[in-house]
Amino acid sequence: MGSQISTQVEKRKAIKTEKKCLCDLQESCGPQFPGSEYRPKDRKNWMSELNPEKLRLNQIVWPGTHDSATNKIGIPCISRPFAQCQNLSIYRQLVRGTRVLDIRVQEDRRVCHGILKTYSIDVVIKDIKRFLSETQSEIIILEIRTEFGHEDPVDFDKYLGDQLGEFLIHQDDHAFGKTVAELLPKRVICVWKPRKSAHPKPGSPLWSGGYLKDNWIDTDLPSTKFESNLKHLSEQPPVSSRKFFYRVENTATPQADNPIVCVKPVTRRIHKYSRLFITQCFSRGFGDRLQIYSTDFIDEDFVDACVGVTHARIEGKAQI
Repeated sequence: MGSQISTQVEKRKAIKTEKKCLCDLQESCGPQFPGSEYRPKDRKNWMSELNPEKLRLNQIVWPGTHDSATNKIGIPCISRPFAQCQNLSIYRQLVRGTRVLDIRVQEDRRVCHGILKTYSIDVVIKDIKRFLSETQSEIIILEIRTEFGHEDPVDFDKYLGDQLGEFLIHQDDHAFGKTVAELLPKRVICVWKPRKSAHPKPGSPLWSGGYLKDNWIDTDLPSTKFESNLKHLSEQPPVSSRKFFYRVENTATPQADNPIVCVKPVTRRIHKYSRLFITQCFSRGFGDRLQIYSTDFIDEDFVDACVGVTHARIEGKAQI
């Protein structure tokens, strides 16, 4: 018992130290980066606002959500706090400005996060279609994967093709250098990551898992996650030459051996430093690597930061 208490005391000290480290860094360098002052007039239509004829796919800093469809997961006030990473529906996230969705499914096509499950994937598709019907030039990256420990839904690739076929941008390396206008009226890049089923092939309506990469760092220590994200991002090629999407997640993950295992108080340790991360990307010389930037409990300021860098790239104020 004594050793366990001592371990927990040390962990609390480590968290406090790391939070102070990020706070000090923010005070020393501020939140300025190319496009930091920019605010879209209409987040629901921010790509349209930036001019689809000028905006190329590889110029975009895509605001994304982590575990996107968990707003109603589990049982309220009982199991939900341990798995909920977003409090908005898919539709409301898209209206807020989210353009990358992270969806995990199980055998029966229900969305899940670990052992907890929520509504059917049909709810996600319905929300996406509603958003697409209300906008004209917004491109979405929809990543769907079979959750660890589960089997692939039967014929799921056919289901996705049937549901989204008219909107799907086919798997094509040339898409990265095209403008949004050149891709229209197709508007969804759907990345399907099955565990055992066949992966999408070149030219397919769906994109294979290798087109969306990341380096998941499983920690509740905010500075550790922050610096690891920077390190892995710095090792990527610039977006101008990259033929895949690379994601950084501004999140911290509850650990089973820590007294605080609810998502919100843990991820909050890093959440407010999203602009600081972008600042550090540019000050350390690899702002041209930033592409997909995801978070828990997405807010307007997070979206504005991503759109701001995108605007700066279009205006030639930030290199890619």
